[in-house]
Amino acid sequence: MINYNELTVPEATRIQREMQSEIQIVPYQGPINYIAGADISFNKFSTTVYAGIVLLKFPSLTPVGYSLVKKEVLFPYVPGFLAFREVPALLDAWEQLPVKPDILVVDGHGIAHPRRMGIATHFGVLTNQPTIGSAKKKLFGNYEEPAPEKGSHTPLTDKQGQILGHVLRSKNKVKPIFISPGHLTDVAGSLDILQQCIQGYRLPEPTRLAHNAVNQFRLGEIPAGWSEL
Repeated sequence: MINYNELTVPEATRIQREMQSEIQIVPYQGPINYIAGADISFNKFSTTVYAGIVLLKFPSLTPVGYSLVKKEVLFPYVPGFLAFREVPALLDAWEQLPVKPDILVVDGHGIAHPRRMGIATHFGVLTNQPTIGSAKKKLFGNYEEPAPEKGSHTPLTDKQGQILGHVLRSKNKVKPIFISPGHLTDVAGSLDILQQCIQGYRLPEPTRLAHNAVNQFRLGEIPAGWSEL
C-alpha cells in the first residue's frame, strides 16, 4: 500500500482518479449475517487518529464486539481527502476483526464526493469490501429537504442529475443523514439496508455504536485492540 503520510494533495488527487475505474456500484449479492460500523475521531490540528469498527449481527443489530486502533498520521486535514488521514487506521482496525462483516457502514461518504471517492468508497475499493457511506453533513450534490417525518427521503444528485445517494430523515424533526453506496453496493440497496439499521436515533446503529466506542477509546475509558461484547 502507498504510504499516505508521504503524499501531497496533487498526488492524492491522482490516486483518487486512478481508483475511480475500480469502483463497482452494483446491487449487493448475498445474505447479510454481520454488519459493521466504522468511525474515526481526530482533531484536525493533531497527528493522532482514533479508529473504531463495531461488529453487529444482522438483522437483530446485536453488538458482537469492537476493534479500536490509535495511529499517527501526517497527511494534512483537507476536505475531500479525509480518507488519506483515516483509511490507514481503519485498515488496522479491520485487520483486528476476527470475523469480517458482510457490509461495512462508514461514517462518511461513498460516491457522494466530487471525485466519487469518499472514505467508504476508498476503503471498499482497497479491500474489495461492500461498503456504504452514512454521513452527518453533505459534502457534494444537490437535494430537496425531505419531509420532517421519520423515513422520508429525497435523492442526492450531481449537476447532471445522476443519483448519488439519498438524504434520509432518520428521526422525526431532526437533521437528515446522507447515504451513498461505497463499493459493491448500489443506491437503492444502500438506502434499504440503512433503513433497517435505524433504531430510534438519528444515526444508524452501526455507526452510532462505532462513534460511541471511538469516543470512549479517545477518553481512555476502553482499551485498544479487539474486545467482545
